[in-house]
Amino acid sequence: MAATAAPAPAPSSSAPGADFAKGLEGIIAGETAICCIEQDKLIYRGYDIHDLAEHATFEEVAFLLLVGHKPGKEELSSFKREIVAERALPTHVVQFLRDSVGAIRAGHAVPMDLLRTAVSMLGHADAESQDNSPGANLRKSKRLLARIATIIGHMQNFIDGRDIVQPDAGLDHAANLLWMMTGRKPSPEEARIIDVSLTLYAEHDFNASTFTSRVIAGTLSDMHGAVTGGIAALKGPLHGGANEEAMEMLKEIGSLDNVDRFMADAFATKRKIMGFGHRVYKNGDHRAGILHALGRAYAQRKGPDAMKWFDIGERVQKIMLEQKKIWPNVDFPCGMTYFVMGIPVPQYTPIFVAARIAGWAAHVMEQHANNRLIRPLSKYTGPALRTWNG
Repeated sequence: MAATAAPAPAPSSSAPGADFAKGLEGIIAGETAICCIEQDKLIYRGYDIHDLAEHATFEEVAFLLLVGHKPGKEELSSFKREIVAERALPTHVVQFLRDSVGAIRAGHAVPMDLLRTAVSMLGHADAESQDNSPGANLRKSKRLLARIATIIGHMQNFIDGRDIVQPDAGLDHAANLLWMMTGRKPSPEEARIIDVSLTLYAEHDFNASTFTSRVIAGTLSDMHGAVTGGIAALKGPLHGGANEEAMEMLKEIGSLDNVDRFMADAFATKRKIMGFGHRVYKNGDHRAGILHALGRAYAQRKGPDAMKWFDIGERVQKIMLEQKKIWPNVDFPCGMTYFVMGIPVPQYTPIFVAARIAGWAAHVMEQHANNRLIRPLSKYTGPALRTWNG
């Protein structure tokens, strides 16, 4: 009888030849029914992003992501009423924001830090915070969707030294966000631009912050904890913070005449040009053109002082494409668009959170519903085995 071969050892962190990709690039880490990213399209639960940006409101998109299907008329009305009813913040969260803006002024913190802590604090006041059941998770998702916008608005009021602008029940989600931040009722065009930007930012597959949220949820931790982790991941300039960095770069360039010199210096010193390139998209980000067109049209109507930033940005974009063959991602037009709308640059990434909470929460619910602890291996690069007393 032939000898039976010994079973191969199970893969381990030290197994030679084990699959490895730095940054998990190209690795399929799980399954999802929420979002599909391809080179020529971005799909939320079966709907293309161009279709959603043109025909759906952000509330409809949030319902689609959280509940799983396109809302009917009555479902949408009920969903919007629920969101409006949940906008108010607990008193202790408001007091925290009031007490903490000094850290922003002193340069010890940025708005994303306060937002991260405030969301964690919301869990302390939520009677369902420890309940991971589908119903409780959906209700918490709606509360977070409503209250993150209010946190951003109140925080900006305190930064500006103004009285709190209370939510307006008569305004849709995007318009209300602008209203609370500025105390000025947005025009229909402004409300539409922010609404579309929230839709574009709402969901994007297993990106760094969403994957972070899923890893946390995979331990059977709670919704607020998973979202808090997502916010921490989104803060970084290589993820959500890129829209802020892109606009700061354009401000540094300052004028159209300075673009070519700035770009030449950047290439010579290997400076990273923020708002360009994408880990998945190699031929351009589908979302970027949508937001660029809306922002450019708005800037044209505002006049030369606003168009200046799109002129600079389009020259940067042309040079990047011609010399590096790298396309802008959605963060690049976002920076310009929000800037000409008068939105403070440090709030760009918090607004990203106000959108991505819909995607994060959907992924947390999906992870909880079909969970397996996420625990990848690593490739060990340390010293060979040795003895302590050798």
